[in-house]
Amino acid sequence: MTNITVLLVDDHTIVRQGLRALLGAERNINIVGEAQTGREAVDLAAQHHPMVVIMDLAMPRLNGSEATRQILKSVPNTKVIVLSTYGDDEHVQQALAAGAAAYLLKQTAAEDVVAAIHEVVKGDAYFSPPIAKRLREQTMRTEAEADGARPDVELTQREAEVLQLIAEGFANKQIAAELNLSVKTVEKHRQQVMQKLDIHNIAGLVRHAAAKGIIESNVAGVPGN
Repeated sequence: MTNITVLLVDDHTIVRQGLRALLGAERNINIVGEAQTGREAVDLAAQHHPMVVIMDLAMPRLNGSEATRQILKSVPNTKVIVLSTYGDDEHVQQALAAGAAAYLLKQTAAEDVVAAIHEVVKGDAYFSPPIAKRLREQTMRTEAEADGARPDVELTQREAEVLQLIAEGFANKQIAAELNLSVKTVEKHRQQVMQKLDIHNIAGLVRHAAAKGIIESNVAGVPGN
């Protein structure tokens, strides 16, 4: 039986401990690392090349969707299973657009996570039952509603990173240090983000980031600069 290597990504220690205990009972599953931030997850995935990454969406420094996108870019054979408290369409679609192969709700993770791991390793998708039901219903609907919809603004990878750090309260100098950029470059990205989103104040950026699931809405405040 193939040994499945897994990277755990969640900023809550108790969640990682629970997953480690659950998966540790499986003979052919081996946990190769744990990450507490999205950026750490990207680094560990590049280092260990895990077969599966179990990813929380609401991650500090780099949100789960963006971390998923970057992991799959550097380690394309890895399968990402999103594990989240959010089950709404917005978060599910963001995760799928980033390349996630499975989406599980934390409320039912104990029942689903082992099955999900085996399914994604085989190349199949896996969703918690409520999400699977909703996705099936969506595929049966007409696409007429989307015809006149305005497409979402596309930010570059770097702009998305800068947006998250701004929303988390980082000043320009701190963002520059975090991303290994010059302050001038950070200021340029910041201006581009504001222009693309047509949002020209920090409070508005925070609200936008919270609404899009880039940061957790229950911790979103108005940071200073």
